[in-house]
Amino acid sequence: MTHIALIGAPSDSGQRRPGCSMGPAAYRVRGLSEALRALGHHISDRGDIERPPPRAATSPNPSVDQLPQTLAWSDLIAAETQAALAEGALPIILGGDHSISLGSVAGSAAQARAEGRPLFLLWLDAHSDFHTPLTSTSGNLHGTPVAYAAGLPGFESFAPFPSPLPPAQICLFGIRSVDGPEHSALLQHDMTIWDMRALDEHGISTPLRQFLERVRAEDGALHVSLDVDFLDPAIAPAVGTTVPGGATFREAHLVMELLHESQRITALDLVELNPMLDERGRTTELMIDLTCSALGKKVFDRPTRLYP
Repeated sequence: MTHIALIGAPSDSGQRRPGCSMGPAAYRVRGLSEALRALGHHISDRGDIERPPPRAATSPNPSVDQLPQTLAWSDLIAAETQAALAEGALPIILGGDHSISLGSVAGSAAQARAEGRPLFLLWLDAHSDFHTPLTSTSGNLHGTPVAYAAGLPGFESFAPFPSPLPPAQICLFGIRSVDGPEHSALLQHDMTIWDMRALDEHGISTPLRQFLERVRAEDGALHVSLDVDFLDPAIAPAVGTTVPGGATFREAHLVMELLHESQRITALDLVELNPMLDERGRTTELMIDLTCSALGKKVFDRPTRLYP
């Protein structure tokens, strides 16, 4: 049995399309707690973090959007994530857009440092999110968390990242949309990158097992960040940044079951769910199902579903 702490982070300041702030409520209404409890886990739902007042800040890049709000969210999410980890819980941070990971990964890094363990980051996403506030042309800060975790310059307004992650401890998995400046920056950092082309050639299981073996060999903590757009939009339409060619239902469940078998997950983000764009709640249900796979549910446990 795992003690799981659900932390609602209804932030939508990392991008401009409204709706992500309703993500935590959608997960609760669709029964995330009940589904995890049915697997034998102890669930403590800590509710939603209250929307904080903006923290005064400006950026030399005039396109950066909602920096004060995002900074304030990041500080609170980091503190809540680290507090849950310090209590021995596995935090599941319910987003919210992907800017919540500016805080959640920082919280994981702070706790890993306190425990004297390396932190590894598995980024399940269509995008590399390797912009900085200085390189972003859209100004949307949900495209910056990996760069922040890696210690790139340009985040002077943010709290210093507790221990920037060496590139070898970051794995970008399933990416298929990378901007020019991000591509140039990625070439300068030796992180593990499995884009969809590489996964098509090599399959899902071998690359992921290789990364998880490194985590195990170093007794690392593992923060997993799951973006809805990691999935193909045909099965998960409720996201504002759809990119064709994402993970299929079977591939996504395989990823999650392999993660469970590794017994290495210490924190999990569920991000970019926009219920306004969903179809009868099917994206929310799929994300809950994938979360259950990451926490012990097997394919044989899934009954046939009848849809009218």
